[in-house]
Formats: sequence, C-alpha cells, structure tokens
Amino acid sequence: METSGDHLKQMVKTFRRECHRILQSERTTIHGADSMLMVLQLAMAEVNKQQSGEFKVALSDVLMAWKHLLLHKLHLPPPSSARPENYDLILEAYESFLKRSNTVDLVDILSMYKQLRVDSDSDEPVSQIQLFEFLSGNTEMLEVADPSVPSTPSTTDRPCSSQVKMAVRRVFCSYLTLLVNSKNDMAVALTLDVPSRELGRQTFTDVKHAALNNNTSLFLAVTSFVRAIQLGGKGYAPAQSDPLRKHVKGLSDFVQFLDNLEEILGEIPDPSVCGARLVTAIRSALVKGRTSGDPVCAAAEETAKELKERICQIHQIQIQTANEGRTGISPARPKAYVVNHSTAFGGRDTIKVLMALLDEEALTPLCKNKADLLGEDQPVLSGTEGTSVLMLFRSPEVSTGCSPEPLRNRVQSRLDLLKPKARERVIRSQFACTYKDEELPLNRVLEFPSSSQVPTCVHPAPKPKTTPGVEEEEEEVEEDTATAKSTFECPRKQREQSSAQQGAVLGARSGNAQNRGAGPGNRKKSGKSQTHSSKGNKRKQVDSDQHEGAENEPPEKKQPTSVPNKMPAKNVSKGVSKKKLIAGQGKLTSFFRL
Repeated sequence: METSGDHLKQMVKTFRRECHRILQSERTTIHGADSMLMVLQLAMAEVNKQQSGEFKVALSDVLMAWKHLLLHKLHLPPPSSARPENYDLILEAYESFLKRSNTVDLVDILSMYKQLRVDSDSDEPVSQIQLFEFLSGNTEMLEVADPSVPSTPSTTDRPCSSQVKMAVRRVFCSYLTLLVNSKNDMAVALTLDVPSRELGRQTFTDVKHAALNNNTSLFLAVTSFVRAIQLGGKGYAPAQSDPLRKHVKGLSDFVQFLDNLEEILGEIPDPSVCGARLVTAIRSALVKGRTSGDPVCAAAEETAKELKERICQIHQIQIQTANEGRTGISPARPKAYVVNHSTAFGGRDTIKVLMALLDEEALTPLCKNKADLLGEDQPVLSGTEGTSVLMLFRSPEVSTGCSPEPLRNRVQSRLDLLKPKARERVIRSQFACTYKDEELPLNRVLEFPSSSQVPTCVHPAPKPKTTPGVEEEEEEVEEDTATAKSTFECPRKQREQSSAQQGAVLGARSGNAQNRGAGPGNRKKSGKSQTHSSKGNKRKQVDSDQHEGAENEPPEKKQPTSVPNKMPAKNVSKGVSKKKLIAGQGKLTSFFRL
C-alpha cells in the first residue's frame, strides 16, 4: 500500500523527469519546508527594511505569514486571522528570491504537476490539503513504507532536538547543491564561511552588494572576482578600491575548495565512488582542527556515513530503472554544438544521483522547533559564535561617528587641542652661535617677514632736481677731491672692509638681525661725512632718511622699476659711487682728452 510520503516522492520524480519542458534550466533545485520558511523570513525582513529601515522580523510574525502563504498558494480558504501588513510585498519578495536562485518550492511543483504528468502517471498523487498538512509540520500523514523498499531520510521523522546535527547536515547538502545549482544564494550563505575562512558578516555584505550591482548571483560574484584576481592582467584586475580585495584569501579558499569538488566530479565516472569522495572531502574540511569529542565532529561523521549509504542506494535504483527501459532523469543535456562533447558528459551520472538525493532532502518534514531553525542562537560551526541566516543577510551596523562621551568632555578635549603648548626654556652656553636656531613662533614670523615675503614692487626715492651747469661743476670738484684723497684712503678702506666682513660673519652666526641691518647703514654714514660739497650733503641727507626707517628690518633688494622720463635707479647709484677729484684735476683731464 502506497503512503502519502510515496505520493510526494512520485510527484517530485515526475517533475524532475519532465521539468525541461517548462523550465529554462534542468538543474533547478527544490526548497523543502525548512528552506521555504527561511526564505519567507528573509523576504519579510527585506520588506520591513524598506518600510521601517530595520532588517528584522519577529518569529511570531513569520509563523503567521507562513500559514497565510501556504493557504494562498494552495488556493485554500484563508484563515480567520487578519492578513499580515504588506503581505503583497512579502509575497513578491518571496517569489523574487526563488526566481533569482533558480529554485522552486513544493507548492510550485504541485501546481506544475498537471502540466508535466503523462498518461502513466496518476492524476493527483497528493491533494492540496495533504500538502498543507505536510508543510505545516503535521507529520502523522507520513507513514512508514514497505520495509522491503529502502527507506529514505525523508520518510522517517529525523529528530530536530540535535540542532548541531541539523546544521551540519544542511551544510553538507548546501555544498552538494552548489555542484548542481550554483545560483542558489541560500547555499552560498550557508557555506561561505563553513569551515572558517575568516569571512564574516562584512564579507557577505560586500559580496551581496557586488552581486546586486552586477545583477548576478552570489556565487558568480565571488568566482568572477577571484578569477579576475588570478587570471586578469593589469587592465582587467579589480580596482584597488574594490571592497572584496580585503577578503581575497578567504574567497580564494572558498572557490578553490569548490574547484576541488568539481574536479572530483569530473574525474570519477562511477557515481557511487564519486559521491562518497565528495562527501568525504566535505567531512574532512568540517572536522579539520577539531577534536574527536567535538559535537560538530561527531555530527559530521554520522551525517557523512548516512549520505554515503543513501548515494549508493539511489545509484542502484537508477541502474535498475535504466535496465527496465524506463525514462530516467536527464538533467543538463549536452548541446550538439558544445566544443568537447565527451567532456559535457563528465560527471553527468553523478549529477543525476546528487539531484535525486537533494530532492529527497527537500521532502524532509518541517522542523518541530522553529526557534532552532530561525532563531539567532545557532550552533558554532566556524569562528567563535554561531550566525543565523537572518543575521548573515543583515548588513552590519555602520558607525555614525557620534562619540559616546558627554558634550562637556568633548568640548574640553577640543579646547586642550587649541591651547598653545608652553615651550621649555633652554640654557644656552657661550657656544650658542654654533646651535641650530629653532623656528620662530607664528607672531614673530608675521611681524618680521623673511626676504621671500618682501613686496615685489619697491619705489625708489625721487631724484633731486639740479641745473645742468651746476651739476657739471659739482662733479668736477668732486672728482678732483676724490683723486687727491684716494692715495691716502685706499689702505684705510681695505682695513675697514676686512673688519666689516669679519663683523658680518660673526653677526650672521649669532643671529642678531638688528646689528646686521644697522652695520651697513653706519658705514655709509661715516663714508659720506668725509665729503665737503653741497651736493654730497644733500645726498647724505636723502640716504640717511632712507636708512633710518630700515634699521629694524632685514636688508631689502631693490627691484628695477620703469619710470618714464626719469633716469633709472642704477644710474643714480653710480653717480653716488663716483670717485671725487681734487681742484683743477678735472680741467687737466679734459685738456689731455682733447
């Protein structure tokens, strides 16, 4: 006698055999009751984030929406309770997640069964009410089948009291799901950091944003980034500002592990041996670095043993079905235009076995303890704390920059930064001239600007007006006087210049700016006092007036200026520095010139 569990398996087998007629991909995977509830929780949290800004949802709201969702999709009368708020948006988000992940749920399979069944299949193996009871968690309808037929994990009520074993089995099935359907985002979320690869919530958030920006699945976003890093040249490598660059090592380990599974899948033709090798590789990764007494290690050993046995049983059933001449499951048929037709068949039989195994896992009854499935308290499979799927899809909180300190403390700390710091006084010895002078404070720099801060436009003093005749006579007198005194003043000037140079060197070492500015001025005054002409006195007065204001400033370099109808400043300075002759020497000179 066939039971309701057998009817469910027959419905799924018919879907798997004929799904290529209505679906674009033959590797579409099925969400069971547990996965459907987890997807609904994510959809409700996403809607709440759009409405209120918080990615969270209460467990009671999820269970209420779960009942409404099942009755609505099965076309059964709605419950007496009111519909949840934003139910239409929740239903849209739920269907969008299934379509994006290339998955369907059990309700969709029942609705498609009428289109996919053939004459040899029964009209309706499972009624809508029976499916509702099954998805609601009422497992009394699932009776034990004939003992001569190999029992499946779905026909027996696997106890959910062991939360660790349930989580470990989900990880095994998620890795096998990625080999069949790489678009399944739920499988990526459950395996990305299990075992630990130093990929936390921030990494998953960055991967999610990259997939959203490129309109791809999570797995494709990870693999495309890693392939670009490994194979891309300088022009094709991801930008340095890419957030995924911070997680290159962990993402590379994840892709490398899946590449190893794909290699096993393509190299071993026997599905039983290949499936056992795949399960062993996943078990080795989970128990690595753990002691034998660890609950995760014990659960991984037990789960691996059960899955190996079931893979061998499914393979034997498929061999018997093929010998009887029945149409078997034919996923991912190779196209006629493939480059290497033989390679397209590599691992095809193993894929058929894995899909049958995953279909049976989808028929597992709903977990009795919903808090173990949806709560944030999940077993620690990697890292230091367990992470639920809801917390994983929730973006980590970003710091707003607000300081937790009181306002008074923040103001005081700001004032301390602005307060000038007291400088320690240093006792300088008699060799202070050899020290390197410290930088002047800001007020001294502004009060006494350097030579680079001097204004570029400097206007020279106006030249006094004199008549041409008087000027020539004065120049002749000055030349005669200067020639007479040059023989007596040359030795004295050389001594004064040598002493002045020594004084300038000492002044520059000691850093006395005022002495440096005043020295040349005093020397000019003493030189000009020796002249006896009236023109010399007038020029002496002009020069002394100019130097009086510049005694306290560093020497300035005069810039040439263009003054129309006036003699340049260079000629003025030459006139001042002409040698003065004694009386009568000018006439003698002009005579000999003739």
